[in-house]
Amino acid sequence: MRVPPDEYLRLRLRAHELLRDVPLYDVSVVDLPGGGAGRTVADIRALDAAAAPNRLAKVLFGLRFFLGRVFGWDRERTLPETSMLGRLSERDRRDSEVTPGTADGHFILLYQFPREALREIRNATVHGFVCTALEGTATGYRLYWAVYVRPVSWLTRPYLIAIEPFRRILYPAMFRRIRQAWIAAFGTAI
Repeated sequence: MRVPPDEYLRLRLRAHELLRDVPLYDVSVVDLPGGGAGRTVADIRALDAAAAPNRLAKVLFGLRFFLGRVFGWDRERTLPETSMLGRLSERDRRDSEVTPGTADGHFILLYQFPREALREIRNATVHGFVCTALEGTATGYRLYWAVYVRPVSWLTRPYLIAIEPFRRILYPAMFRRIRQAWIAAFGTAI
């Protein structure tokens, strides 16, 4: 479910400062019931990695990366001089639970803190970032999925328009998968 950006921007997150000059494209959330005290982004990543892949997501990502090969969109990779890695402070690097710059699929992980993780991708269509943030609620947790996009060429806008219908299919499927894995692992008691 999409939420107003203001809700996300009120959270105390490192991403807000690091991405201060990158437009926030949209914010989606999923509410995760129960879970117990002390759940972290690492828990979400572990659940996501262990859950069976969504067939629809595999098809859509497969199509995207096939088109990327055909049109050469993915030849340009995230390089140190174009990455936000250089903006990380020594404290960011020290506090990250995963080494900054670690490959994460087609993304690189800039950092992973207990409540927040930031990933980056750059290709011929976008210079994009995904911030996942986990906040406690009265009934469990809320997982935020914020997408930031910096245009890189004339392709950026048409590309974002073209993928919008797929995102409206993919994100709900992804969030259902995470929620189901969460409930299976942690139940609904808090």
